[in-house]
Amino acid sequence: MISRFACCAALLALAACSGGSEEAEPAPAPSPTATSDAPSEPRNLVASDFGELKVGAKIEGPLGPEIEASIIAGGRSIGDIVSYVACPEEYDTCDPEDMPEGTVYTYVHIVTPGTDAPNDPPFTRPVGLDEVAAATVFGTVREAYGFTGAIGYDRKQAAKALGPDGVIRVEDDNGTLVWRAVGGNNWGTGEPITFFWQSTLPPEGPAEAYTLRADEKIALATGPFPPKIEKQDDTAP
Repeated sequence: MISRFACCAALLALAACSGGSEEAEPAPAPSPTATSDAPSEPRNLVASDFGELKVGAKIEGPLGPEIEASIIAGGRSIGDIVSYVACPEEYDTCDPEDMPEGTVYTYVHIVTPGTDAPNDPPFTRPVGLDEVAAATVFGTVREAYGFTGAIGYDRKQAAKALGPDGVIRVEDDNGTLVWRAVGGNNWGTGEPITFFWQSTLPPEGPAEAYTLRADEKIALATGPFPPKIEKQDDTAP
């Protein structure tokens, strides 16, 4: 009888020790998680054909309905850009002050590498013009505020410039918009391609907000661009 009680006591003691050791084990450290401020990978977008897009009247700015400027790298031009912003096709005039809230504006940019035309004043005049063997990227250098997700380019122009084996990939890179020429023939001097994107915001005015990358050069270009939207603090009471 005594031996049976001793055995039970020993088993209870072992169970108590085992339970205590499990409770004493440290909890696993939480694995790090990405924050909302961390940059994300570029997101591929579906590109529409500008040749099938219908737009209405253009906004008449201080420089007229279109803005033409040089695409400049190191004080020299590597191309020409003609830009305008249009209202939806049902409007014969386009004055943002008269447009209803939520109107979608189409930003259009005709980019021609290696050629230049007289700049609209007061844009900087380049000191010279360089021909371009291969342009690879056109894009915005600022976040495209009010962007609706509608974006594209003129497919016929792109096919003529790049050939049947070339494509233009369109991306949203942390808010900036990127059109990337991939494969095919090189997009070079004298070959225009029209790009477009849509925003619910009208332009604030011309801004050095666009870029062209060509022949290992990164050039800046001026064109109409929407105003910055201040992000609201969701934690505020």
